[in-house]
Amino acid sequence: MFMRVDKLQTELPAPKKKDPNAAAALQELLGGKYGEMSTLGNYMFQSFNFRSKDKLKPFYHLVASITAEELGHVELVSHGVAMLNNGPDNDGDEADGGDISDAPHELMKDIRLAAAFLSNGGGATPVNSNGAPWNNDFITTTGNVVTDLLHNFHLECGARLHKLRVYETLSDPTGREVCGYLLVRGSVHAHAYALALKQITGVAIEKMLPTPNIDLSKIPECQKYLDEGSHRRLYTFSPKDYDGMAGIWGNGEMALPGDPPGELEVVDGMPEGGKIHQLTGVPSAFTPDYAPEEMFEIATKLYKASR
Repeated sequence: MFMRVDKLQTELPAPKKKDPNAAAALQELLGGKYGEMSTLGNYMFQSFNFRSKDKLKPFYHLVASITAEELGHVELVSHGVAMLNNGPDNDGDEADGGDISDAPHELMKDIRLAAAFLSNGGGATPVNSNGAPWNNDFITTTGNVVTDLLHNFHLECGARLHKLRVYETLSDPTGREVCGYLLVRGSVHAHAYALALKQITGVAIEKMLPTPNIDLSKIPECQKYLDEGSHRRLYTFSPKDYDGMAGIWGNGEMALPGDPPGELEVVDGMPEGGKIHQLTGVPSAFTPDYAPEEMFEIATKLYKASR
């Protein structure tokens, strides 16, 4: 089962401006071939279908714990997309929108991914940067441990290339922070799958990393995560389960060359995380509605009754 915590895995800075086209680019990291929906779907169903879980506990624990982290990555990218569509933080909501017949959102017809506004009110959905839907064909779960781990290694390397390209298209701090964090955590996952394959096959596949060959130290948004040692940590995302992966991610194994040195470690639980930003209500777009005052009043009463 899964437990949900009302935080993002890391703190995201507020956008400097409303930028739906940047949000569209970030959508690639959600619903693209190598996006977070793909990593989540692959690892989740592999963990559900895993055979001989008790006998192969370190490998099962590795895939299962990364599954939980990937669910948080889907959440993180989705919030990044919505924040870029929303614009700078605003403690209040917009006014009633005035005359909606005056085309208050005329400019939205020309944005790169118009459906994000027209159908989803500026929210994220599992589509790529062109609006093509994510689909089950991106999932590989063969039941063969080596094949699945090798596929996962390929997926993480592809995702790294993906994120680097998206990073190079963005200038807003929100999108760049999403990319920087995911580049560090994706490097961890690629390294972990490489070490798992090395344990089974004896092949030092970790020598292929980083793929593509660019040090994270060259990316400013990665630096604080490297400084705090995030590149050496795998989280169990559980109070007491999945610690068996320490047999793979640990046992004297060290950080990759080029990253700050140190021994790999398994950490019980999850990262401290960061706040979830409030998205501005836009009544003229009927989000949450044109005249939401009654909804707010009802929600306030219900919240007070729950205390």
